[in-house]
Amino acid sequence: MKKIVLCLMATVMSLAIIPLELSAKPKIAPPPMADPSPVSPAEANRANELLLRLDEIKKSDKSELKASEKKELRSEVRTINSELKSIGNGVYLSGAALIVIIILLVVLL
Repeated sequence: MKKIVLCLMATVMSLAIIPLELSAKPKIAPPPMADPSPVSPAEANRANELLLRLDEIKKSDKSELKASEKKELRSEVRTINSELKSIGNGVYLSGAALIVIIILLVVLL
């Protein structure tokens, strides 16, 4: 009997406290987000050219190519991908990093 009463009291207390936390307003407004650096038209054109080249490589029939030609294509794809990443200037997060961030937010908030 004591366990049931204790569980019911804990449930009522948690249901009474959670809505108060959800309705709380932040005291300080969050700072505005910084605008990402704009990409110049020349960089945008170069990125489009690189993407078109990647599509050509993906669509091509590689079964008739020699091993050396396949190796050249792989190295070309790697250089194109690295160049695209340098043009993008983006921030990349892994899946594990996202999970850790979400867990930290849940624990801290």
